Amino acid sequence: MIRFDTDPESLAGALAGHHFIDGALVPAASGKTFPVINPATGASIGEAALGEAADVDAAVASAKKAQKAWAAMPARERGKLVAECGRVLAEHAEELGRLVALETGKALRTESRPEGNVLADTFVYFGGLASELKGETIPYKPECLTMTVREPVGVVGAIIPWNVPMFLMALKIAPALVAGNTVVVKSAEEAPFCCLRVAQIMGEILPPGTFNILSGFGPECGGPLASHPDVAKVTFTGSVETGRIVYRAAAEKLVPVTLELGGKSPMVIMADADLDRAVDGAITGMRFTRQGQSCTAASRMFVHRDLHDAFVERLVARVDEMVMGDPLDEATDIGTIVSPQQFERVQRFLKLAEEHPDATLHRCSKVPDDPALKGGLFVQPCVITGIPNDHEVAREEIFGPVTCIIPFDDPDEGLALANDTDYGLAATVWTNDLKLALNAVHTLEAGFVQVNQNVVVQPTLPYGGFKTSGLGKEADLHAMLEHFTHRKTIIINLS
Repeated sequence: MIRFDTDPESLAGALAGHHFIDGALVPAASGKTFPVINPATGASIGEAALGEAADVDAAVASAKKAQKAWAAMPARERGKLVAECGRVLAEHAEELGRLVALETGKALRTESRPEGNVLADTFVYFGGLASELKGETIPYKPECLTMTVREPVGVVGAIIPWNVPMFLMALKIAPALVAGNTVVVKSAEEAPFCCLRVAQIMGEILPPGTFNILSGFGPECGGPLASHPDVAKVTFTGSVETGRIVYRAAAEKLVPVTLELGGKSPMVIMADADLDRAVDGAITGMRFTRQGQSCTAASRMFVHRDLHDAFVERLVARVDEMVMGDPLDEATDIGTIVSPQQFERVQRFLKLAEEHPDATLHRCSKVPDDPALKGGLFVQPCVITGIPNDHEVAREEIFGPVTCIIPFDDPDEGLALANDTDYGLAATVWTNDLKLALNAVHTLEAGFVQVNQNVVVQPTLPYGGFKTSGLGKEADLHAMLEHFTHRKTIIINLS
């Protein structure tokens, strides 16, 4: 029986040095490990197992061995088991939230605890969709019984990021499992323990080999997983550059792939918008409580010139009130950047903005002065004005608490500026004019568009982007059917 433990350091210590393969915690085949660092203090959390090709082989072999029996189980029975995983994970939501806060630096109250809850809800949601794995009958010929059936693809390889590791993992593995597949996950090297804990808890419910998880780095672990001959489907969330590598590996095998690759998501605030509501949406949409480390972060805000100055003033004042501090402190609104590499990336973009002669950088909130957090990767949220839309800071995905506010003079100009990007993941428009809103949602080149709100991704809302933001959708019934099953046509001649 899995014990409860809300001390994240104790949990990390118990999980250190292990993968989860064939229903058990096991060390890396080589015995190698790598350190996982608390980004709020710079101290080591523990050593994670270093996955390599031999570990991938073992995990895929376990998944392949388990897949036939798992697929043969009635779909509703699989759904019940996956939903039961969600129920039990809900009981462990607090410890999982504290563990992800320790690993990623995300504040417990505003980000990490909610992730633990939505993780559990995702498994319950997809568990309830098991009876929707339906086929069709086709009126081909009277003497023939013609139909389609949905069958699982086999072993699914899933590679997940560090920003919302448990939830984004659930969006991949829950539908895959319900559809009759088995799964091998490569966790993010910055946040392996929270996902490993999820696997350990689920291992009490699912048959051995159904869900396996490895920790390690992309070239040594993710690459062998994506290219493994027995992996029949690859699903990846991460950078565009790595996504192209994963896509090439899948293409070599001619297997399907789902890619969620990021964005530079616009907010378009029209002249008639409710200003206070738009400011609230900007705070939520920019994911300031996640340090802007979100693919859907509203990192480009296009504001009608009549509202521009007032919007900037109110937004800066609101963000300035937010508290930066220890991620595990209930008073903290904003935690840390996840890693030194990401910290340096954010600083590089801030320096580029500072060098632009017309730019003004509004740095908000205060870096904590607690000596225990002296080594923490804290970055003040920054609202930038005076940057043109073609500047690197306004075009590249920074993945930090940095947003650019750019004025426009008429709706068509605002929408054109919003679409002037290589990305197309998410977008929002703010207006009380229904005709203007309808035109905007059809004009914006993004896969996830909202009007007068900026809610985060959640189960039942199809999620995925256009252009370089990726391929395919996640989070709903159609994602389960289209990405984790094959559609087989069957004709039975009765004559």
